[in-house]
Amino acid sequence: MDWIRLTKSGKDLTGLKGRLIEVTEEELKKHNKKDDCWICIRGFVYNVSPYMEYHPGGEDELMRAAGSDGTELFDQVHRWVNYESMLKECLVGRMAIKPAVLKDYREEEKKVLNGMLPKSQVTDTLAKEGPSYPSYDWFQTNSLVTIAIYTKQKDINLDSIIVDHQDDSFRAETIIKDCLYLIHIGLSHEVQEDFSVRVVESVGKIEIVLKKKENTSWDFLGHPLENHNSLIPRKDTGLYYRKCQLISKENVTHDTRLFCLMLPPSTHLQVPIGQHVYLKLPITGTEIVKPYTPVSGSLLSEFKEPVLPNNKYIYFLIKIYHTGLFTPELDRLQIGDFVSVSSPEGNFKISKFQELEDLFLLAAGTGFTPMVKILNYALTDIPSLRKVKLMFFNKTEDDIIWRSQLEKLAFKDKRLDVEFVLSAPISEWNGKQGHISPALLSEFLKRNLDKSKVLVCICGPVPFTEQGVR
Repeated sequence: MDWIRLTKSGKDLTGLKGRLIEVTEEELKKHNKKDDCWICIRGFVYNVSPYMEYHPGGEDELMRAAGSDGTELFDQVHRWVNYESMLKECLVGRMAIKPAVLKDYREEEKKVLNGMLPKSQVTDTLAKEGPSYPSYDWFQTNSLVTIAIYTKQKDINLDSIIVDHQDDSFRAETIIKDCLYLIHIGLSHEVQEDFSVRVVESVGKIEIVLKKKENTSWDFLGHPLENHNSLIPRKDTGLYYRKCQLISKENVTHDTRLFCLMLPPSTHLQVPIGQHVYLKLPITGTEIVKPYTPVSGSLLSEFKEPVLPNNKYIYFLIKIYHTGLFTPELDRLQIGDFVSVSSPEGNFKISKFQELEDLFLLAAGTGFTPMVKILNYALTDIPSLRKVKLMFFNKTEDDIIWRSQLEKLAFKDKRLDVEFVLSAPISEWNGKQGHISPALLSEFLKRNLDKSKVLVCICGPVPFTEQGVR
């Protein structure tokens, strides 16, 4: 908040009195001292000297990128931070680049057959992969347009494709291993809001079926927009947001709420198990971003609401920190208000569950949230599973999220054991107490069979996870 107040004070934070300049590499290198520190992030140069004392990671972390391109370092530490908004008053200018040769898309169209580029035009990343480079095609009927994406990958599913259609802009991101294949087109004609997505997993083909607003023949699909038909390493892509509407909000504990957001009708997005998204809200004139892991609407099927087509709901279990900046603002939202939600991120793969026999889950507080979908998936979709054990750490009984649901689920499915551990229990508490420790874990982490395949998942505050892993 102190930093936000400073940025709104009118003080010159760049040292250039409001001018924006083009910065050469040679010029950037000169500004490498604490009181004269410029850093480049994604082609934009910022004077971060005024921000030094406000940076939560300390001055030394910022100085690691002094006078250089800090994009990679920034992405490693906190790529979700909305630096454009937080540092907009520190913007010095853009990095100077050589003029790019603009593509003549009329010439390009002559080389394209219904959207399929010859292999020579595919990006370098794809070219290295030989015959498995992705491509796309499109075809139409009187009332429909179908965009087909050929990924040439066998592990593609509905989680792998994210589609956003706003006005005439059509955007489809396909996650292929550690890269993102982007179709980004300004459509030549109007289409209706709703569409369907289907995946043929055996051949890695995705079909997106759009409904025409008028039953006329299209001469071409549309004009290419930024990064169209390209494969980009996911670490190099910025976060893409869409506005989601708050549908419901209910108390789960004294300080934890279950938020239900609804995706726009023109969006297809399914967050993979173990991955997270970012929520973005404007607070005191600055966009603040925080990461959260979506959960299921419930642990028990009899409590679940009917699922809308294409999984239009996203649920979040969020602890409200009343002295915080972001969560109180989130808690003040009214039904019908909007929150910006990013595309998913994360490295967790459900392939880890293949032939799994013993699953151990260690969670502290809202570190329980990634365990929700893991529990649902494990008990429903892993035939080899023999045992799931959850050790759930909290301060008091009142802090335990979905305690009754967990107990009912454990009663209903004998493969599940749940243990609650409290660090500040009342005297009547008969369960385990204390903090994560070798003694607790040695008793907890016992295989069902001597050589069973085991997976251990842990989530919670940093000291908890570090101690648990150690």
